[in-house]
Amino acid sequence: MARIGIVHHTSTGYTGILAAAVARGADSEAQSIVERVEIVGSDIAEGRYANDAAMETLDACDAIVFGAPTYMGAVSAQMKAFLDATLSRWYSRSWSGKIGAAFTVSSTPSGDKLNTLLDIFVCGMQHGMIWVGLDQLPIAPEQANRLGVYVGVAAQPDYQAEQPALLAGDAASGESLGMRVARFAALATRRGE
Repeated sequence: MARIGIVHHTSTGYTGILAAAVARGADSEAQSIVERVEIVGSDIAEGRYANDAAMETLDACDAIVFGAPTYMGAVSAQMKAFLDATLSRWYSRSWSGKIGAAFTVSSTPSGDKLNTLLDIFVCGMQHGMIWVGLDQLPIAPEQANRLGVYVGVAAQPDYQAEQPALLAGDAASGESLGMRVARFAALATRRGE
């Protein structure tokens, strides 16, 4: 049984919507358990992330998917505080070998989202994580990976929708990433048994 952790920060709700899509994708795979961890303001004191229960939940996971909005071309301050707080895991190498992945949302098609994904990717590589991205070709706007980003999911809100939503292809990208992460995590856990 593979445990998939999804840790994310959202302020406007769109990154949370994408986190739910990733969770749906991961949950659709047999033999997976999804653990969602949301970074909230009360987790941060004097600029430092401190939520031991959340960290212990992620420690127990076989895969961790990180999600953050893109603010001014980078991860949100809340996600940066979280990433900085993983330093003790870096020293102990406790996340080495875990599957890693990432997603982000910003208002525009680019919004320099790639930089956000690369910030998270580099952190994952420093931990020794095994990275999973998207494998779909960007063929149509309503299909997965419409923006042609492979290192993770890049998404944009659908401001025309009556309720807060992502563009259809972006929600599909989140689900696809969740499925891929769950599949790779299941393979890794089977090999480790």
